[in-house]
Amino acid sequence: MSPHAPVTPAEAADRLALRELVDAYAHRADRRDAKGQTALFTEDTRFVVYMDARDPNPSQELHGRESLAPVFDALNAYAATTHFNGQSTVTLDGDRATGVTHCLAHHVTEAEDGTRTLMVASIRYLDTMVRHDGTWLFAERLLMVDWTDTRPSNP
Repeated sequence: MSPHAPVTPAEAADRLALRELVDAYAHRADRRDAKGQTALFTEDTRFVVYMDARDPNPSQELHGRESLAPVFDALNAYAATTHFNGQSTVTLDGDRATGVTHCLAHHVTEAEDGTRTLMVASIRYLDTMVRHDGTWLFAERLLMVDWTDTRPSNP
């Protein structure tokens, strides 16, 4: 591993704020807070979903903060979700930043007969973030699904 250059207090604060942004997205998704999740994005945001990261064509592309609410509300179809954020990298450039965050997203579905299914998705988020009025927001988020696994789940 290469040595890391010294980090200024301002850079450390930005890096912490950016990680908190990424984690807030996951937390609000799991709490079904679509309004709060939407507030993490710029007004003119771009959100692109690739359900198969090997396919260069997106499954869904949304423009503007208001277009996000129905997508985030769709999580209500699951009995429970847990988005566990793993390693991430961030490159800072003034009031802009880019980053990659890996996430294991667990989605539990319950059928009417009580049977449960667990779908786990390995996701990479490719993000562009901007500081707007002192707050970091997502300007663009690409959601890349690298793989999924679906199996029965015990109650």
